[in-house]
Amino acid sequence: MIVDCAIYENGVRRDGKVELAHAYDQRHQPGKFVWIGLHEPTEDEFDSLRREFALHPLAVEDAIHAHQRPKLEVYNEMIFLVLKTARYVDPTEVIELGEVLVFLGDDFLITVRHGEASALTPVREALEADPARLRHGPSAALHAILDRIVDDYQPAIEGLDTDIDEVEEQLFSGERTNPAARIYRLQREVLSFRKATVPLVEPMEKLARGHYAPIHHQIRDYFRDVNDHLIRVRDQLDAMRDLLSSSLQANLAQVGVRQNEDMRRISAWVAIIAVPTAIAGIYGMNFEHMPELRWELGYPAALLAMLVICMLLYRYFRRVGWL
Repeated sequence: MIVDCAIYENGVRRDGKVELAHAYDQRHQPGKFVWIGLHEPTEDEFDSLRREFALHPLAVEDAIHAHQRPKLEVYNEMIFLVLKTARYVDPTEVIELGEVLVFLGDDFLITVRHGEASALTPVREALEADPARLRHGPSAALHAILDRIVDDYQPAIEGLDTDIDEVEEQLFSGERTNPAARIYRLQREVLSFRKATVPLVEPMEKLARGHYAPIHHQIRDYFRDVNDHLIRVRDQLDAMRDLLSSSLQANLAQVGVRQNEDMRRISAWVAIIAVPTAIAGIYGMNFEHMPELRWELGYPAALLAMLVICMLLYRYFRRVGWL
């Protein structure tokens, strides 16, 4: 359950393994805070953290069961954030979403991760190499987490963008294919991805403006940078959504055009085949008194008439583009 537990003093991590009980005792001292990272904890495993840090029951329930929408809530000076992670899976062309839930207080940071995307160990390592930022307390770590998660959106967007380019090429390649199912699937992934990112824009703006006490004043500008990246992600996803809608309409129009072309071809061949059918039908009625019935060249003349009329019709339909 516990991925990592660390005590930071003046921006430097305390050496050695830290037990939870020791972290509880040390976090109240000036210049110190604790960062506890968990991965998919159970309710029993989370119980001691809930009691020690006085976490709100509703936030704890969200952290344990996950599958929450992105949001920011405040409980008695404690900030609770639900963040969506994203990872692009190329073979199946899907965006795999996970969750990181963050509890932020004046002297603690608790992260709960669900899913495999956006591991936080590299974030810790990068922060620990920059003690000057860590001296600003838990809010510096919160910024690093947000920055990593939002940066990880970009590879997923690039994967979707590549798929959309392939759909466009397929759509206008002239091949008689129908990529409607792929377009619908990509639309669903883009909409799901958008729901995971757009709700974070407003909370990020509030963090950048210093609406919350636990956020150190020197970290606010960093949140503004993350918000700019998040807005860019939102705009890219909106553009993809509109492009896929246009592609779907273009595909439906192409399907209609191809159906009309097929119907013209069928009608042309029916008209050509109707000529010998009509002539053969007339001479197959077996009446005694019929034109040229006793003429020796009647049979080849009828065949020749069929051939000439069919050829004339074929040339005409070719000229008007029906064949």
